[in-house]
Amino acid sequence: MMTQIPSDRQFAVRGARVLDPASGEYYENASVVVADGRIVSVVDSPPADADVVDAGGLTLLPGLIDCHTHMLLRPEDQVWPPAILFKTQVYRVIEGVAASARALEIGFTSARDTDNEQVWHGDTALRDAINAGIIPGPRLEVASDGISITGGDMRIDDKVNPELHLPDVAGMVDSREELIKEVRRQIKIGADWVKIYATSTRKDVEPEELEPLHQFTVEDIAAVVAEAKRYRRDVAAHAYGKDGAQAAIRGGVRTLEHGPLLTEDDLQAMLEFGTFWVPTMQTYYKRQFTEFDRRFVKRHEGAFKRGLELGVKIAFGTDVGSFPHGEQIDEFELMVQYGMSPLDAIRSATVVAAEVLRKEGQIGTLAAGGHADLIAVDGDPVKDIEALKRVRFVMKGGLVHRDDVAAAEKTPEIRWQPSR
Repeated sequence: MMTQIPSDRQFAVRGARVLDPASGEYYENASVVVADGRIVSVVDSPPADADVVDAGGLTLLPGLIDCHTHMLLRPEDQVWPPAILFKTQVYRVIEGVAASARALEIGFTSARDTDNEQVWHGDTALRDAINAGIIPGPRLEVASDGISITGGDMRIDDKVNPELHLPDVAGMVDSREELIKEVRRQIKIGADWVKIYATSTRKDVEPEELEPLHQFTVEDIAAVVAEAKRYRRDVAAHAYGKDGAQAAIRGGVRTLEHGPLLTEDDLQAMLEFGTFWVPTMQTYYKRQFTEFDRRFVKRHEGAFKRGLELGVKIAFGTDVGSFPHGEQIDEFELMVQYGMSPLDAIRSATVVAAEVLRKEGQIGTLAAGGHADLIAVDGDPVKDIEALKRVRFVMKGGLVHRDDVAAAEKTPEIRWQPSR
């Protein structure tokens, strides 16, 4: 259900309590005043002349931000045979439309999509269609194709006949000159972020020592960061740990993705360089099929716990697409299970995630002037993180996309119409 209050007047969203993640404070029986898609204030009582959207006994908080998604990926796309052999690009974009709508429905009003997974231009198309109001979804920042090396991560499955010359899943480069050209090409086609694969994935991890394949040098990544900066872009690095992670951190990337094999030295380097960590733990936790997988997940748990102790900046991200869309919220539960407080877990998906995207005060906030992105959940998420699984209301930019309270009461609503 998508509805909209006319933008020429103020309205207020009222809840039994309003949580401000920045301060950790609750406002009891409070209202968030909204005008022109922006937050005006949080008040005890709504203005007398304001329309009121009543969230009943629910808890209001800012919309959530997922810093690591793959809207164009589904679990079956990662197993044999490769998706390019049995799904058209058009079909996968349609899957992405459904995934984006689902993400918004469960409370993610903003997201960063970190690689289009071989659906070329699909992520930029999704972003632009959402921004134009054609389809519902989180406001997206996208990382286009990603950058790897020949024979490295994101190569087409080794089982494929090489005589078919199927394209790889990322932009493959093997020299500094190719790296710079690939950065420029991806920005040209619309990338908001540059993503580089500093290490390969699990299939290339040495099984005994859990040593990941190192793909780029510090100098390589520093060159990527410098080139991206010229275009006012940041760099995200897929990195499991050790040499590849050190290259990414010391090369100046803004975020390190995954990091299951991060060492004490790696975590200390992240503190030194101010690197954000997006750990995406559920994707590995949900796929424990072998003893190797279980050892891998145990290392991830240890790295996360140590990162918490040291004070590494941790931002929320899920890697959804590698597991079913709609299960993103499970990441919160695992973060809390591993020792993060529920409030800090919420902050990782609001305050910290907004900082990652350089949108402090715009998203993940209740500050005046921020986007009117609000969700309401059944319960108190600071006491019970699983309350975030019980989203009953979603507003993005002043547009109501979900209102279970109104639906239950059959409250008349002004229907939102897609742009034409």
